Amino acid sequence: MRELLTITKALADEQRVRMLVALRRQELCVCQIVELVGLATSTVSKHMSILKQARLVESRKDGRWIYYRLPCDEAPELVQQAMRWVFEHLGNDPTVLRDEQKLDEICKLDPQALCAARGRDCGRGKQRRADGCR
Repeated sequence: MRELLTITKALADEQRVRMLVALRRQELCVCQIVELVGLATSTVSKHMSILKQARLVESRKDGRWIYYRLPCDEAPELVQQAMRWVFEHLGNDPTVLRDEQKLDEICKLDPQALCAARGRDCGRGKQRRADGCR
């Protein structure tokens, strides 16, 4: 029951759901997520921490950069079911569609330049596939 409650609490916030859905396509650094949702870096980090605690996302650190991605196929079945449910029901949501368009533009930008433009030093690194699996 605890796992279910953790997942449902994590999904009970619109911004967290937007962040989760954005990771469907690829791994994103914090700066890219900040640019997408328009929240402070600290707020995004807190939201991502809640998603990570629910095992809905995984992270990796590359220097000073933190990248988030969806969990690999080894994620618990309940996590996989929750993500399928979210993705199925929000596929045509106007907010999700706007976010996808905005994310297209954000992903054209160099993450390092994006961070520098916002006055942050996020480090350097390359993006990986959304599943992050090797």
